Amino acid sequence: MTRPYKCRRVCGNPQADYFKPRGVPILQLEEVVLTIDEFEAIRLADLEGLYQENAAKEMNISRQTFGNIIESAHRKIADTIVNAKALKIKGGVVKMIQRQFICYDCKNAWSVPFGTGRPTECPKCQSENIHRAPQDRGWAQGAGSTRGRGMCRRGAV
Repeated sequence: MTRPYKCRRVCGNPQADYFKPRGVPILQLEEVVLTIDEFEAIRLADLEGLYQENAAKEMNISRQTFGNIIESAHRKIADTIVNAKALKIKGGVVKMIQRQFICYDCKNAWSVPFGTGRPTECPKCQSENIHRAPQDRGWAQGAGSTRGRGMCRRGAV
């Protein structure tokens, strides 16, 4: 029996999840699937320029695992470009980072996905007196942070 995958923490879904060569009908294309954790590894290492050790911490995985993920992602992307294949981004063992807010007027607490912007009002009472929840005020909080904890399922986002 193989070891279960450790849940990988990601910041969000890609803006576009399908890429194909121009001028080639989709029915004639072979498809390569890039998982969301591979997409996140590409974003952190290649776009953000993080070292593998720092990127691995962001994703809540070991440096070695990050290295394996980024190598697989690079291989898949190279295959799609060199061999004119379609690239589909989906799946993987991931947990989306959620930001948590609290309304200081009605004490309502809720969460929103990372990257969706700050809410302007409480969804319950429409008050503008909202703030980040104390346990969700940054990575430096250490033990107070609840990010990355919880159950992950293969293919869940």
